[in-house]
Amino acid sequence: MERQKRVAAIHDISCFGKCSLTVALPLLSAAGLETCCIPTAVLSTHTGGFSGYTYRDLTEDILPVAHHWNSLGLTFDAVYTGFLGSEEQTEIIEQVTREIATESTLIMVDPVMGDDGVLYPVFSDTFPAAMRKLCARAHVIVPNMTEAFLLLDEPYHHGPYTEAEISRILDGLTTICPGKIVLTGVHFDEKSLGAATFDPETGAKEFVLRDRVDGFYHGTGDVYAATLLAALMHGFTLHDAAGIAADYTVLSITTTKAMDKDLRYGVNFEYNLPTLMRMLGRNEG
Repeated sequence: MERQKRVAAIHDISCFGKCSLTVALPLLSAAGLETCCIPTAVLSTHTGGFSGYTYRDLTEDILPVAHHWNSLGLTFDAVYTGFLGSEEQTEIIEQVTREIATESTLIMVDPVMGDDGVLYPVFSDTFPAAMRKLCARAHVIVPNMTEAFLLLDEPYHHGPYTEAEISRILDGLTTICPGKIVLTGVHFDEKSLGAATFDPETGAKEFVLRDRVDGFYHGTGDVYAATLLAALMHGFTLHDAAGIAADYTVLSITTTKAMDKDLRYGVNFEYNLPTLMRMLGRNEG
């Protein structure tokens, strides 16, 4: 039997509401990956649409976990980072990657900082610069359009965009991250939405667009990023992995919409996990 691959997921965990670790752990596990975690914070709920939530910062626990893993001789095929609550945590995660990653470890950074043109209020104006340094260590980054403009220190503007503008943004991101780029939230009209990819190994810039589903659904960015990583770990090309991630995210959204549930609770990705396993199995020979 083929060796099971191991992923370290470094995110916050919300005790209720589907995002970050409560998305990454089940999705990556369903993909057959041994998934270990380093929680960066514990919240009673996620912050989208809820008030009065509790928040416990776990910054002091991050490095001791990495030290212990290192003492056990644990190795990881991928390290995947998401929401980091402070500039200090970005610096600590840089140390963690040096400690637990080997030359063959894929480092994927989802530079969670903002959405819809706005930096999340928990961050200072200097946070994007700190995230820029972490992205420089990544082999893959997955910013949305807001985060791309923040990383490039450019003023945000809403789309639709042009292919030339997206190409320019991808070029700019390659000066920050030497690896692969998956830029989400790309759209050239109001009917479609998707991602643009750049693979430095081939030099190809490609687009993955799907029909837009009306509404705002919490947790879709985490579903997309975790599915993308799962597909990459299964050996799919960057473009094909971005397509699988788009298809599964859209499927999760349409399932959620059909259930007519409170959208604050997060997107229903669990219902279709068997479908995800079949999608990933297409590349197994």
